Amino acid sequence: MKTVILASASPRRRDLLESCGLSFSIIPANVSEDTRLKKPSFIVRQLAIRKAMAVAKEVRQGIVIGADTIVVFKGSIIGKPEDERDAMRILSLLNGTYHRVYSGIAVVDAASGRMKVDYDVSAVKMRVLSKDEIKRFSKKHLDKAGAYAVQETGDAFVERIEGDYFNVVGLPLGKLRNLLKSFSVILDKHR
Repeated sequence: MKTVILASASPRRRDLLESCGLSFSIIPANVSEDTRLKKPSFIVRQLAIRKAMAVAKEVRQGIVIGADTIVVFKGSIIGKPEDERDAMRILSLLNGTYHRVYSGIAVVDAASGRMKVDYDVSAVKMRVLSKDEIKRFSKKHLDKAGAYAVQETGDAFVERIEGDYFNVVGLPLGKLRNLLKSFSVILDKHR
């Protein structure tokens, strides 16, 4: 069995892989997320590759998974909030509107350097939040692009998702399953 490494510290990505029955270790990639690219699908693929390659160079053996997720609203990338005030601004901006979530994934065989890359995009409709809800929720998700977490049961931010739910969480499992299959790594089909 091949060693699988997740190049991410994201608890959400870890939980998704665990729920698929995959045995893996975690080595977070410490890379710059600066880019000159403008097209969201190019950005998430470039950053996923950067993360996977950085860890692959460290370990030299194993199958490394890199991922990156961004939120795009009216052509602008919405990153992680800087603080609670910025989270309030982001949640107010997204309030009651549609936006898109892009996730890039890269899978690298550290020994050979062979790589497969893909991405997914989902449209997300946010429900209308009151000012009090925005203020209350602005304290919760300072570590997440868009300042919200679709998987949190107490956070009813999202009204509808058009596309892959797991993409919005940060790891499009269908796309990842196909990439891993080409490296003879099988994800449990229950997800």
